[in-house]
Amino acid sequence: MDMVRLQAHNPEAITELARTAAEIWREYYISIITMDQIDYMIGKYQSAQAVQDQIENQGYDYYVMHDEGGIAGYLSVKEEDGKLFLSKFYVSKENRGKGYASQAMVFLEQLCRERGLSHIWLTVNRHNESSIGVYQKKGFRTIREQVADIGNGYVMDDYVMEKEVPVF
Repeated sequence: MDMVRLQAHNPEAITELARTAAEIWREYYISIITMDQIDYMIGKYQSAQAVQDQIENQGYDYYVMHDEGGIAGYLSVKEEDGKLFLSKFYVSKENRGKGYASQAMVFLEQLCRERGLSHIWLTVNRHNESSIGVYQKKGFRTIREQVADIGNGYVMDDYVMEKEVPVF
């Protein structure tokens, strides 16, 4: 797996990521939330403009995982209060079950050690059982529930999960 950090000055790469994100979200989330909410969230959080803004103005780093066929998945992180917030982590359907989650966790833990961060935390939809199971296998534990109003009459009904990063 090749992990590449997206740069704000590379609009072609950001556009490719946004296109991949839309494909993954529409395929994956339709069993959990409505297509209207998916489209709203893609526009708000994963459009090329939204990603560009997150990188330039909000302190997020995006990383793209490549395989020989192109983008296999991506993740987005942000440092917050001595911890690493895993904002987004998605793998394309054809690449699930191929070890990308394990490789990403190694990468994220190393990133934490390099930056002196003690934990990785994330939010995950409470009905997203397969992702919750993956995170639990990777050492995350649920620390609380939260419901966040994201506008347009939609909410994100999530678990907040956290993992302590071992220091070597």
